[in-house]
Amino acid sequence: MSALVKGRDRVEVAALFRVSVRAVDNWWARWQAGGRDALLSRPRGRRTGEHQVLSEGEQAAVRQAVLDHIPCDLGLSGQLWTRGLIGELIFKLYRVRFTEPGVGKYLKRWGLTFQRPDKRAVEQDPEAVRAWCEETWPAIRARAKAEGAEVLFGDQVGIRSDQVTGRTWGVKGGDPSCPPHREPVLRERDVRDQHEGRMHFMVFTGTFDAQVMCRFLARLVGHFDRKVHLIVDRHSAHRSKAVRAWLTDHTDEIELHLLPSYSPVLNPDALVNADLKRILPHTHRARNQSELATETRRFFHRRQRQPHVVTGYFKAPHVRDILDE
Repeated sequence: MSALVKGRDRVEVAALFRVSVRAVDNWWARWQAGGRDALLSRPRGRRTGEHQVLSEGEQAAVRQAVLDHIPCDLGLSGQLWTRGLIGELIFKLYRVRFTEPGVGKYLKRWGLTFQRPDKRAVEQDPEAVRAWCEETWPAIRARAKAEGAEVLFGDQVGIRSDQVTGRTWGVKGGDPSCPPHREPVLRERDVRDQHEGRMHFMVFTGTFDAQVMCRFLARLVGHFDRKVHLIVDRHSAHRSKAVRAWLTDHTDEIELHLLPSYSPVLNPDALVNADLKRILPHTHRARNQSELATETRRFFHRRQRQPHVVTGYFKAPHVRDILDE
């Protein structure tokens, strides 16, 4: 501005600095109002958190809704949160429209990342889990060793032809309700100290109940010439009167041990479930129950020929920590 102070013409100054005459006028007005400091450049735009469209309370409400619910719980479509669906939720609640990048800025501010849903059972009893890891499991392993018996983990899983896969914004999700095409699978895997990587399975249709469990147990003991200690969750079929009666008649062949409630992390088969549900959607898309059964059997037959993969399920840190206690 010294050029103007020295009396130079504003048009001449504009040409000198290669700006418009209007820009020179703005500089001059700022100089007169605040001197040299008024001309210093400042960061443009709003400061972080300044003039946010959603109040802190509204942001907290949206964030909690994303963490506690899946979209269909709140009248939206889909099972997994996307930026678009979160934008729809905000509009539904507060009648404010956001672009996806705008929603993304809020998500970053809220500390949410794009990830697979993480479901934890709040009903789990930590003391029961501790007792199982420190007392029950070592006792089962010691008995099996003394008897020359097999120790197996078993599980059942429902497979659906329209299985939802992918990632979502948030840390909690929910499994969809009963699908039109389900193919439950019951498995057991050899969990002796040497982890040989053997796998047995049975595919069936319909509801998993005591009758199916007894059928599976009968098939299972037929594979071994020694006693089996089978560890499973606390599904009602496992605890049913019919299953208890069947076990009473086969005490020399098999013994059932129940994991603590809501503790899938104690069962290595949870990793097989995840593997199965990850692989199936990327193979042939089953159009009916028969095709789904075929694809499921193909997956397990493939794993039976890959003992190194089965052994790998036991190398997950939480599984290794439990089994090596």
